[in-house]
Amino acid sequence: MSVPRSRILDLVKVGLVSSNAIERPANASNPKAQCRIFSHTFNPTQQRLGNKVLRQRLRGPALASYYPQRIGTLKELGEAYDALGLRVVDYPEGKRLEVIEKLKKRGKGAPKKKRTAAESRSAKRR
Repeated sequence: MSVPRSRILDLVKVGLVSSNAIERPANASNPKAQCRIFSHTFNPTQQRLGNKVLRQRLRGPALASYYPQRIGTLKELGEAYDALGLRVVDYPEGKRLEVIEKLKKRGKGAPKKKRTAAESRSAKRR
């Protein structure tokens, strides 16, 4: 197993590797440089930082893909069945739309939404 050349160059820059290993032991070097080289977090006060948890892969996407997609409304169910060529009829929704249509014909429907900020400002001044 060979060590990449860039790793050896980093070690030489910091002084972890010397020409004579007896002169200077590897563990007597700069701990900040060691952490940089070996991709560790420098934490001299030994505080609990949560790095172990933060380095882990996220579990959310795996859990979300495990469970089937929920269908919450009849409209979503109808969209799912449209692909199969089937039709779902939602009678309460149809009834609601009929009532709204009748109210709009009599002029009792909800007002139109303002499209721009200028239109909404002019409505406030009235």
